[in-house]
Amino acid sequence: MRSKTLNDISDYLRARHPAGAIHVRAAIFESLRNLTHFPKVGRKQNVEGVRRLVTRKYPYLIYYMIDETADEIIIVSIQHSVREREFSDI
Repeated sequence: MRSKTLNDISDYLRARHPAGAIHVRAAIFESLRNLTHFPKVGRKQNVEGVRRLVTRKYPYLIYYMIDETADEIIIVSIQHSVREREFSDI
């Protein structure tokens, strides 16, 4: 399964529901902004270092890792919750 980017998700939704695409993208961006303030908010996953954050209002999952040395958050994948998941909770 190929990981989706935010652009892939937006393109898919825009083709089906342009107004909805704007709202979903905004919700994902809001979750990403919150993540920069509270990077450990997500649940640990079965792969070392990977965490999962669920967006508000829309069922999208953001999988990410924290690189404390570089002071960065690395987005591994963003996907809809009904899709087959690459990771699972511990």
